[in-house]
Amino acid sequence: MTWFTVLILAVGLERLAELVVSKRNAAWSFERGGVESGQRHFVFMVVLHTGLLVGALVEVWVLSPPFIPALGWTMLALVLASQGLRWWCIATLGHQWNTRVIVVPGAPRVTGGPYRFFSHPNYVAVVVEGFALPLVHSAWITAVVVTVFNAFLLAVRLRVENQALASLRPFAAEAMS
Repeated sequence: MTWFTVLILAVGLERLAELVVSKRNAAWSFERGGVESGQRHFVFMVVLHTGLLVGALVEVWVLSPPFIPALGWTMLALVLASQGLRWWCIATLGHQWNTRVIVVPGAPRVTGGPYRFFSHPNYVAVVVEGFALPLVHSAWITAVVVTVFNAFLLAVRLRVENQALASLRPFAAEAMS
């Protein structure tokens, strides 16, 4: 269980790094006239993502589910892949990446990197991580609860984000400087 705690703490530190990047990028966007949308649902995203980490830890420490090697190692590979995809998204979007929905009017819409394959690849990473991270150590309850709540939250988030992005013109470069 100690190694699982270390994994959760590592993901938590990764989240803090994202927040640092996000804050910097939000300032960059607002300096250029960025407009924020969807502020009301953002608090629910923070609670859900925090709940993923706390829930997985509590479930493993309190219920002591068994580590199932075939499941655990497969889910760990998915967690690592989702982290790679998330940081590919962050690198591709550059200053335009944010945990909030902030769009700079007239900015190009990035269609390179993983955005060649999916409109919202970061949310693919979010969904995969939401079920895979708890299942690394058989935390089924957390995996199911997070997945269900995430489905509702993403329905709202995608609608808000698609409306905000509708004004941007396509741009195939990897990122905007």
